[in-house]
Amino acid sequence: MIKTLLTAILLFGATILFAQSNKYKVSLVGFYNLENFYDTVNNPKVNDEEFLPNSERHYNSAIYLDKVDRLATVISQMGTDISPDGLALLGVAEVENDTVLNDLIHSAKLRDRKLKIEHYDSPDLRGVDVGLIYNPKYFRVLYSAPLFVKLPGGSKDSYFTRDVLYVKGILDGDTVHVFVNHWPSRSGGEERSIPARAAAAGVCKKTVDSLMALNPMSKVLIMGDLNDDPISPSVTKTIGAKGKIRDVKESGIYNPWVDMYKQGIGTLAYQDAWGLFDQIMVSAAWLNKEQPGYFYQKALIFNREFLVQKTGKWKGYSKRTWDGTTYNYGYSDHFPVLIELLKKVP
Repeated sequence: MIKTLLTAILLFGATILFAQSNKYKVSLVGFYNLENFYDTVNNPKVNDEEFLPNSERHYNSAIYLDKVDRLATVISQMGTDISPDGLALLGVAEVENDTVLNDLIHSAKLRDRKLKIEHYDSPDLRGVDVGLIYNPKYFRVLYSAPLFVKLPGGSKDSYFTRDVLYVKGILDGDTVHVFVNHWPSRSGGEERSIPARAAAAGVCKKTVDSLMALNPMSKVLIMGDLNDDPISPSVTKTIGAKGKIRDVKESGIYNPWVDMYKQGIGTLAYQDAWGLFDQIMVSAAWLNKEQPGYFYQKALIFNREFLVQKTGKWKGYSKRTWDGTTYNYGYSDHFPVLIELLKKVP
């Protein structure tokens, strides 16, 4: 009996060791609001006059190139403590055009990764769009399209905002549907602009629902600067995202940022209060850790010390590009975010 018991203990121990010795592939997905990432050339179709050499900001080539280098510094470091190659996918917001994105991915700190972009010009009057930067080593685009957002009357001063970018692709064997968002801001009043963000969220949700109708286990990533927090109605009601994995039904959406927000952790600060506008949400198909494909592991805010303002009225905030109209030699007024995806190696 003692011998049988010892054998059982040894076998159990071997099982534990085997489980602990499993190897995983990692894939990282991020989002970053690049804060007024304009070039220095006048575009007569949009309102970019404040970011030109003759503007009050004196936005010249030297400032622009410094901005490119600083953004590249951040992106080149995101996730490299987890995977040497860094991010497989990065959604971005507040970019003027594909020119600035191409300058970014071909900059000295990123060019060796041979990154590619997906981008469409949107009808936003300020001329800022969303985009997707991806590493072709991990991701292959199958299809992409801009999803037009029609704003309800009276919710914003402008009737035009950023499109939602939809990209379908293959992430190292998994078919993935990516939605990059930059929902309407709270300028003009938070209450007044709620319907505008609900409209943008609704455009995203409508396409997600169409995908789920075809396959309830579609792997969906909803990311962006939502100009709303994880507990805002646009996220909890329109998108229907849940903050607890146990509450996510088949075809549902999980939002891993709820607990962080409730703890006072955020990605941008306003009037000494932290908001968590920058989020990446995942569909239910990512939550099973026993599947052969990638599964969701954890969410992170990339808030390294060099990204924090050390002096002045913005002390402790993310080190923004501008202090009024003075160049601040910063990065962005938002911290970037990322999620870690794992896949078991047989």
